[in-house]
Amino acid sequence: QVHLAQPGRITRQSGGSLTVSCTMSGITSNIEDVAWYRQPPAKQRELVARLTLDGHSIYADSVSGRATISRDNDKNQILLQMNSLKPEDTGRYVCNVVQRIGGSQKRSTYWGQGTQITVSS
Repeated sequence: QVHLAQPGRITRQSGGSLTVSCTMSGITSNIEDVAWYRQPPAKQRELVARLTLDGHSIYADSVSGRATISRDNDKNQILLQMNSLKPEDTGRYVCNVVQRIGGSQKRSTYWGQGTQITVSS
């Protein structure tokens, strides 16, 4: 299976920037969509950004213009860059990977353990 490793915590000041990484290991072939989700305190999980196989990216309205999702193939990483950070960006950020099983139509979904990102005012 795919293992997704994330840093435990990132802290920043309002107006700052960050990059959070998700490092893939194990069987990482046939990766399709990759995404970042976040869950603010006392709120439901929401999609932050998604990157499809053909390189198309979508972003939540709340981070549009401030976030970039990408893949670093040399390091087997999924990256989320954010700038102009706001206190409301605070939350637990989790990477998500969809993998197609080789030679079949079956797919599996994997989740990282999450990174606590805190943006102070």
